[in-house]
Amino acid sequence: MKYLLSISLAVILFTACKQQPKEGVMLLMETSKGTMKIKLYDETPQHRDNFVKLAESGYYDSLLFHRVINEFMIQGGDPDSKGAAPGAMLGNGGPGYQVPAEINYPTLFHKKGALAAARTGDNVNPERKSSGSQFYIVQGKTYNDEGFSAIEKRYQDMKRQQLFYQTLEEYKDTLQTLQQAGNQEGFMGMRVLIEEEVEKKLASAPKQTIPESVKEVYRTQGGVPHLDDNYTVFGEVVEGLEVIDSIATVSTNQMDRPLEDVYILKVEVLK
Repeated sequence: MKYLLSISLAVILFTACKQQPKEGVMLLMETSKGTMKIKLYDETPQHRDNFVKLAESGYYDSLLFHRVINEFMIQGGDPDSKGAAPGAMLGNGGPGYQVPAEINYPTLFHKKGALAAARTGDNVNPERKSSGSQFYIVQGKTYNDEGFSAIEKRYQDMKRQQLFYQTLEEYKDTLQTLQQAGNQEGFMGMRVLIEEEVEKKLASAPKQTIPESVKEVYRTQGGVPHLDDNYTVFGEVVEGLEVIDSIATVSTNQMDRPLEDVYILKVEVLK
């Protein structure tokens, strides 16, 4: 009996250990352009643990940075990029699941070196769920006050678009019925009603501005502020920022894929 109890206790302890969060995770991402040390945020535990799981399984080994835009970001994590033919269209692959959004702005934002999760657009993904594996690392650029004003106007435009898709979903069945009946006048009338409702919602919603502490980072370090509060930022490069610049400045084709493949050789979990 004592032996059986010991086994049961060991199983319970082992299970508890497995379920403990992986706090304070550091990674080494070795690429064909150099190595980056990356810190994963404890404030985004689902993204942190998912990234660790994939890294430990070797999922990212030999994948490409398949989308690169200078002064913006470098993107990887598409499993279809492993061994992909030159010029092949990439960016749609994944592990077959999404990760719930863990957007934590303004605590976590798109400064240079930020690690964030790629996702599909609001029109098909209103909950802003993240890709199960695809990520991007921010390069960005520095901003001044004029640039911040333009970004804050863009926030309003993006909010309007988000509200439009949400409101459109509410009236989807009515619009479909009118369209099937060939009632073009009724359909256009509903469209005007939806647009008016969107503007009312927008007017009553709090206006999004960039906090001064965040602006100061964008002034000095740089980044991509227009992505804030829309994508999950879940880590940052703490060593090797120059590797981002080295990758971001390579020549690319019309689909933003590097003409010469840039590889993720290995992602090693340090802690």
